[in-house]
Amino acid sequence: MADSRGADVARRQWPTELGDRARYLFDSTLARSTGALLGWLSACCLAVVVPVSALLVWTDPKAPRSLSGRLTDVWRTSAETLRLGGVTGAPVRMLLSALLGLIALLCVSTLVGVITTGLGDRLTELRRGRSTVLEREHAVVLGWSDQVFTVVGELIAARSGRGRGVVAVLADRDTADMEARLRASLSVRGRARLVCRTGSPTDPQALALVAPASAGSVLVLPTDDADADLQVVRVLLALRALPAVQEPPPVVAAVRDPRYLSAARLAAGPRGTVLESDLTTARLLVQASRRPGLPAALRDLLDFDGAEFHVLDAPDLTGLPFEKAALCFEEACVVGLLRVGGRPLLAPPPGTVLRPTDRLVVVAHDDTELPSTDCREHVDPTVFASRGPSPARPSRTLLLGWNRRTPLVVDTLRRTVEPGSVLDVVVGPDNAPPEEQPAHPARLDVVFHLADPVQAETLRALDLFGYDSIVVSGPDADTGPERPDDRTLLTLLVLRSLEEEAGRALPVVAELRDHRSRPLAPLGPAADVVVRGELTGLLMAQISHNPVLAPVFEEVFAPRGGALALRPAGEYVRPGCEASFATVVAAALERGECAIGLRCHGPDTARRDVGFQLGPRKTERRVWSAADEVLVLIPASGGHDSGLDGVPGMRRAHEGGDSPTGAPLV
Repeated sequence: MADSRGADVARRQWPTELGDRARYLFDSTLARSTGALLGWLSACCLAVVVPVSALLVWTDPKAPRSLSGRLTDVWRTSAETLRLGGVTGAPVRMLLSALLGLIALLCVSTLVGVITTGLGDRLTELRRGRSTVLEREHAVVLGWSDQVFTVVGELIAARSGRGRGVVAVLADRDTADMEARLRASLSVRGRARLVCRTGSPTDPQALALVAPASAGSVLVLPTDDADADLQVVRVLLALRALPAVQEPPPVVAAVRDPRYLSAARLAAGPRGTVLESDLTTARLLVQASRRPGLPAALRDLLDFDGAEFHVLDAPDLTGLPFEKAALCFEEACVVGLLRVGGRPLLAPPPGTVLRPTDRLVVVAHDDTELPSTDCREHVDPTVFASRGPSPARPSRTLLLGWNRRTPLVVDTLRRTVEPGSVLDVVVGPDNAPPEEQPAHPARLDVVFHLADPVQAETLRALDLFGYDSIVVSGPDADTGPERPDDRTLLTLLVLRSLEEEAGRALPVVAELRDHRSRPLAPLGPAADVVVRGELTGLLMAQISHNPVLAPVFEEVFAPRGGALALRPAGEYVRPGCEASFATVVAAALERGECAIGLRCHGPDTARRDVGFQLGPRKTERRVWSAADEVLVLIPASGGHDSGLDGVPGMRRAHEGGDSPTGAPLV
């Protein structure tokens, strides 16, 4: 019985073993050499062609009757199919004919392979983009990072309405991959054109492909590598190594570490502007935590879609005080003056008289004609609000997560909060902060909690609704196998579930790395997001498009010149009263401020990051509610309520030479 079972098993296994051995023999033969591959190919062809040819001959009514005649027809049909000549006669003649056919087939195949390989290599080279860009006044973007989508998108939007605008991108990446990713994320409108080239931006020969000497502007982006700032300095040095031109284009660059700021300024030259991206992001996170909705207002103000900053010549307003000039345009909001030498004066005293050489700094739409119109008749002083801003008080802030920008957030809070404020920091065991942290116990008490902020139990143990603001910091790109925004989205999801469970809104601001994660973020009615490096990218695009605005932006975001703030409309007009926007502008001017936009509260604007209207018509009337907000530009005397602390590291437009004249803005 056992022997019969063994025989049955052997019979069942034998076909499988035979098939495995045949496949193994075939694979081993193919792996030996090209000749073996040709042999197998010839055998397979003969195994198919010869039987089919014999079948054709034997089924042909006109075929010869004799066996030799039929075999000759089989040979002729097979030879013609395989292009072997088909000569009949003596075996030697047939063998020579077959040999000649094989040689001809080998020569033709080799020729076809050489041509195919050459064309393929040439097409691959063309796809990599190695031809020189023959354009003038185009925009050049050097490097690849998350900011490239913001920068390139804004540059295309700025050039889509002014003829044949070209944006050239040079990075050490595949050209097809760059174009595919950019076109998938952006909309190339109008006659604007996107050109990508492959090469290292630190190589002067590769830089020549995008013709930076004839460009209208050059932007240098920091990469995601650990030595990103060193690469930015090398790119700036490579630009200096190009053949000298009479007037080089303005260069706008960004670095992450302030230690490389002076070196980048030296390499950028007198026409260069260098921004510090990490400190800008940290300060924006702090300001967004204090005034939810401010990041959305800044995005609307700094992008090219809608209203943005412009410089306007208005010689007919010479001799008027600023408070009257600010009410002379219906569709533009006047925020300051640009005086001789490019020195801006933003939110000046209302009695400042306009000089003949002054130019107005306004917030207006691109396609808007700005004739001067007296709007003072639309001002209703009877609805002016009498109460001022709320007094400052100590704050309680919760910080979830840790990354390389978090110490900058802590330091910014330490220098700007009221005495007695508290900062609770929750970090996981794998992402613990360094032992020494900048803190000032007399002003800000920093308390660290070692726990995972993604876990609901961790957040339930905290008094979430007792905090004035909650900041969610995303991890760095190289701190884990998951995507950088994954943990941030999970934390936001847990916070959102706790909001719905309690029926109360949490003042949350989250830091994201990828702009594509913004629509995925589960935000509550009082939540907002800050995309890492987005503000820096928008500023770079604005300055490169209009370099005269560089000192204006420095003053807009610097406490010594002016700052942006989002305030309740009830500080300017009485809630429940109907009034025009000109009334809000006049009420702000009485306080030494410039109103430039509003956010109306309504059922479709429950979220904090939507619903802004910049540069509205001053004659437009509406009933103002206590929930409405006004975006204003305030002077430096605004104290701790003065918007952003400044665009860190921006070089003034009037600074000359190659020496770093001036320290980073703090």
